[in-house]
Amino acid sequence: MHRTIALPLGALVTALALCADPASAQRAAGDFEWRGVVLQGNVIEIKGVNGDVTAGPASGSEVEVRAVRKGRRSNPEDVRIEVVEHGEGTTICAVYPDADGRPNECRPGDGGRMNVRDNDVTVTFTVRVPPGVRFTGRTVNGNAEADGLTGAVDLRTVNGSTTFSTSSYGEASTVNGSIRGTMGSATWADALAFKTVNGSITLDLPSDTSADVRASTVNGDISTDFPMHVTGRINARRLNGTIGGGGRSLSLETVNGSVTLRRR
Repeated sequence: MHRTIALPLGALVTALALCADPASAQRAAGDFEWRGVVLQGNVIEIKGVNGDVTAGPASGSEVEVRAVRKGRRSNPEDVRIEVVEHGEGTTICAVYPDADGRPNECRPGDGGRMNVRDNDVTVTFTVRVPPGVRFTGRTVNGNAEADGLTGAVDLRTVNGSTTFSTSSYGEASTVNGSIRGTMGSATWADALAFKTVNGSITLDLPSDTSADVRASTVNGDISTDFPMHVTGRINARRLNGTIGGGGRSLSLETVNGSVTLRRR
């Protein structure tokens, strides 16, 4: 015997939508939004774990941050967004529920603890950065991107690609992903490092760049548009050389991928 169950129209539409698009079965939390002033030269730092981090230029003088939380098994409301203001600027983190009896915490730079255990919530950050403010974007499973900025950029992920463009300078690292960067200034004070394992590195530099370059790959090629004084033996997989007058350190390292320096 067949039984017919009548559903209200709204429930029927929802059921059909979930069948057509399993991704819509994700549970979503209310969006997080923050606006605040970060002084020029200081940093707005975003620290996530699962999800992309994307930055672009702000239309005004305030930093704008929006975070969208979604989960399938786990409750997005359990992941809180924490804002920490400090002497160097502002750090905003996705803080997951405590794991292994140890609390997760949001701290600037390499401080703090971010352990998601089996939590599947993704947090996608979108940031608007005013002129002259530095941007640091960190995640583990996701892409890190910053486009059209004017301050220094620092991007880090593990499983994802990194891409940036700034009229200042920047650096980036990942493990499984490529690195692409465009820099408008070669005035960094210390050392810049670009490092991945499975991916290529492509860097666009100003024509007046002066740097001591160290580049290496295992499975890939190294190419450069810049005239370079090479130190030591010429090797297709390893290069030590000087662009211009040298003086600043520039390190580019991959295992499975090519390294390309392009002159702007």
